[in-house]
Amino acid sequence: MKIAVIKESIDDTRVAMMPKIAQKFINLGFEIILEENLAADIDVLNEEFINIGCKFLKKKELLSTCDILLKVNAPTIDEIKSLKENAITISFLDPFNEKNIVDALLKKSITSISMQLIERSTIAQKMDALSSQANLAGYSSVILASKFLKKVFPMMTTPSGTLSPAKVFIIGAGVAGLQAIATAKRLGARVEAFDTRDVVEEQIKSLGAKFLKIDLGKTEATAQGYAKELTKEQLEKQRLEIKKAISTSDVVITTAQVFGRKAPVIITKDMLENMKSGSIVIDMAIQSGGNVEGSIANKIVDIKNVKVLAPTTLLDDIAIDASVMYSSNLYNLIDHFYDKETKKLNIDLSNSLLKKAILTHSGQIISAFLK
Repeated sequence: MKIAVIKESIDDTRVAMMPKIAQKFINLGFEIILEENLAADIDVLNEEFINIGCKFLKKKELLSTCDILLKVNAPTIDEIKSLKENAITISFLDPFNEKNIVDALLKKSITSISMQLIERSTIAQKMDALSSQANLAGYSSVILASKFLKKVFPMMTTPSGTLSPAKVFIIGAGVAGLQAIATAKRLGARVEAFDTRDVVEEQIKSLGAKFLKIDLGKTEATAQGYAKELTKEQLEKQRLEIKKAISTSDVVITTAQVFGRKAPVIITKDMLENMKSGSIVIDMAIQSGGNVEGSIANKIVDIKNVKVLAPTTLLDDIAIDASVMYSSNLYNLIDHFYDKETKKLNIDLSNSLLKKAILTHSGQIISAFLK
């Protein structure tokens, strides 16, 4: 089978194949065909791929001959049109916001697998690209905040006096939030975090952070590990307590998302106006609507000298590691379902893991998320 990898069509320097992973695919029996200068933006030369047996083709020829297309982001409609019928695509296709892409895949009888829908289970850990990328994004968000905050994170005792540590407040203790907590602590900050799920309190404390406990009554999590949407009364109580917490914070990072729905607005404009001058807010949920009122994707919004950043490209500065982890997730997925005797990917719809992640197959909707 031929695996093809092309450059991302949007502003994203990550790639779905790195040389070490390409070697693994070749050892498994796949032919790897790539678009010219695939990873040039992250300083990986063509020769590194050629030396292990990969081939380079023009994009249109590559798409028309491949059996499996690997991408970070969903293929475009034009890219789908160039694929042969019954080909397989694997990417971060968003089934809730990219329905036009899903329709194009159906028309072409393309099998599409969304890495967004890989379940969080023991057997799927090595395939869980959503977690691997969120982990790195959590790290990157703290590094970004440190660049804009005009003070150091750790406490420093010098002959000139003592500098107090920066105070970092993190909202949401999923994969991204926990990594942000760990990174801020390693940099020497005082860290406090909040999550609607009380079950994560122990995880937050184990990283050395303080847990802001707000009695919201009964709250639940989805099967994917996201917090479920709160009632209006719960949201109002939460906002009042968070307003107090962020009023003394130097950095606030928001990571709260609800699976398949618009992210909740947690920080309102009046809360921002109550923060210290010079504070930094990073809205990590901007791609699903944002947690911060007034945040704009990839813009710096200044509200009473509080800078609100909402980057969609948090992984660009660490795109090499992000690409290594993502391509490894793809390899583990394919390797798990690859039949070494028939040398084909076994699209077994009776397998619960695969059935949840497959959006389209043989011209039909498969995933329950789209039904």
